[in-house]
Amino acid sequence: MKKLLIIKTGRVIKGIPASMLDFEHWTASAAGLGLDQCHTVAVFEGECLPDPAQCSGVVITGSAAMVSDRHEWSENCAQWLLQAISQTVPVLGICYGHQLLAHALGGVVDYHPRGREMGTKIIHCAPAAQNDELFQMLPAQFPAHVTHMQSVLRLPPGGAEVLAWNSFEAHHAVRFGPRVWGVQFHPEFNASAMSHYLRIRSDALQQEGMDMDELQAAVRETAASEQLLRRFVSLAAGG
Repeated sequence: MKKLLIIKTGRVIKGIPASMLDFEHWTASAAGLGLDQCHTVAVFEGECLPDPAQCSGVVITGSAAMVSDRHEWSENCAQWLLQAISQTVPVLGICYGHQLLAHALGGVVDYHPRGREMGTKIIHCAPAAQNDELFQMLPAQFPAHVTHMQSVLRLPPGGAEVLAWNSFEAHHAVRFGPRVWGVQFHPEFNASAMSHYLRIRSDALQQEGMDMDELQAAVRETAASEQLLRRFVSLAAGG
């Protein structure tokens, strides 16, 4: 039986309690799967990716790395993703994974001109979301957890469509092609994860002029965005 492939592009931020585990655990849990029902490949550690045809679907995690640094493992992963897409394997990129898909397909990824976006933010669905098989189940606006400094600054050519946005980030969700999606926000985060990320990054956030009390007060569970991973798994399995 084919498994969901989790492409691990980095670890959770240093300072997260060990008991909270790592991206692959968060992703599998949010997707309603046990870790044994997934195949995790840590590409940032040099692990090799399988034949895309062996995977029911692919989820690419977030990372502390930057797509614009063009690490060899990242560029190799980008080429593999093109193979997976050509074989019509369903793909969902999260944060770094979202940006890596855009880069692989010819878009532009770099530092956001307004700096960092972090915390629990309101995301708005674009008109194209109404007819998208993954996003049509979401309300017109919903809260989601975000933490990023880089963004997809220019969409790749070939018909990529924006599915969600907010006043800071124009490309919070994009359909890059049939059953190929990227989300800048983190559907695998829960409120505890977001709160920890804010606490760990508090010095930098304060230096950047952000109000930590306000950011922490805004943290809440994000049931709507968390549904995306379960919906993706269902679609990848033919549901």
